[in-house]
Amino acid sequence: MKNKVVFFYPPYAGPPLGAPLCLLSLAAPLLDAGFRVSIIDGAVVPDVENAISAEIKDALCFGVSLLTGPMIRSAIKAARTVRQVRPDVPVIFGGWHPSLVPDQTLQPDFVDAIVRGQGELTLLETAQRLAEGRGLEGIRGLSSKRDGHIVHEPERPVENVNNLPTPAYQLVDFDAYARARGKREMGYATSVGCPYACNYCTDQVFYKRRFNAYKVERVVSEVTELVERYRLDEVAFMDSNFPVDVKRAVAIARGLVEQKVRFRWTVQASTDLLCRMSDEEVCALGESGLYYIGFGTESASQEVLALMNKKHQRIDDMYETARKTERAGIRAGFNVILGYPGETEADRIETFRIMSDIARQHSNVGFSPNIFTPYPGIPIWPQLKQMGVLEPQSLEEWIDMPLGKNVLPWLQGDELRRLRRMLEFFLLNNHIGRTTRGRSWLPRGFRQALGAPLRWRLRNSHFGFPLELWALGAARVTKQMVTRRSLVTGQPLNHSIEEVC
Repeated sequence: MKNKVVFFYPPYAGPPLGAPLCLLSLAAPLLDAGFRVSIIDGAVVPDVENAISAEIKDALCFGVSLLTGPMIRSAIKAARTVRQVRPDVPVIFGGWHPSLVPDQTLQPDFVDAIVRGQGELTLLETAQRLAEGRGLEGIRGLSSKRDGHIVHEPERPVENVNNLPTPAYQLVDFDAYARARGKREMGYATSVGCPYACNYCTDQVFYKRRFNAYKVERVVSEVTELVERYRLDEVAFMDSNFPVDVKRAVAIARGLVEQKVRFRWTVQASTDLLCRMSDEEVCALGESGLYYIGFGTESASQEVLALMNKKHQRIDDMYETARKTERAGIRAGFNVILGYPGETEADRIETFRIMSDIARQHSNVGFSPNIFTPYPGIPIWPQLKQMGVLEPQSLEEWIDMPLGKNVLPWLQGDELRRLRRMLEFFLLNNHIGRTTRGRSWLPRGFRQALGAPLRWRLRNSHFGFPLELWALGAARVTKQMVTRRSLVTGQPLNHSIEEVC
């Protein structure tokens, strides 16, 4: 009886964060049930096609987890390789993209089934049925083809994550990821889900706004054990919104301090939740090794925040978040979404003005601007279609929808060029502030004067004939500046304004 499950994780741009946590989570119940598991990560395996061909010779099934965008191209190529080498092996897709658009994903002949949503138990039951030679009818959370038709089984009830085993970190070659990444790091999720309902976010569609979290004791014991066992320098907590339960978040930090296992860690969060913590509680986060938090601030225009359905986001909280994190020695990354439907130039100017003021007051704050990207399943797709955005109609068409891909009809031509120039002024102003701050030998008045023309332009919406940019060498400097960073880790993702919008 074949009992080997082969997983593939398509490569993505930039160095890998670590082994794909989604596949390690899927592997754990399979291993407990007696299955063998092989994981092929395109980020560290040099010859993916040959690796797949070799591993599936004795495989029961082949699983792929993927996100929207370029990862789909590699997923398709891998599935076609399996079809050529072992046409009898079922190809199962899962992850965010297939769960959000299952019908489109199942249309090609190289995909046999989709595991929707939380996949650990659905995939385990699927593998058990395949090993027993039985059909896949009635497996909750599974979509498959039957007699030429796509059949969606009912949703599987969400399982409390505390009832699921620890992801199978024993399958990871940490040395390989350290060579690719430059440090020993892993991803770890203490929770899934976020209670908020931002109109641009797929999280609410995927997790239905449910917060499903490990107990404090489990997080502290597992993380410290893994750090010691694999000699890790850093852990990226992959939670959608780490401090949803503020008391739990603080308890985790204090538990890590008590364990006296030193490592650095990063999270993403919303500013309102951090502002519910006292200064002492935020300092406890920093004391435990938390050194970076990515915040989904998105805009500093209250009108745009209302359009985004971010009722929890307040401008005052952004200032307070910067103050609290700076006091605790924690870097703060503020994400900015540009081009959101209904955003005006006045809204952008207000966002750049406030964000620049925050950066002027608090040296720990950096920014990651991104063009609005319409991902599958988000609530505002009907509005986007009315505004002329073309929704991809096949799995292949979603390949060309990566983060930063500008498909917005209202942000083209002169409007787009004006936004890029505005963004250039904003980034250069903040770059000057960061590079001159702390240089006591520079007179304070001189440091302020360097950025004064840029701030004036941002306040007054004057962007033509950019003498200041030429004088300051903006063409050279902006190529050196990081313009987009990972919200989870703060790592650089690009250096080009053209890649942002």
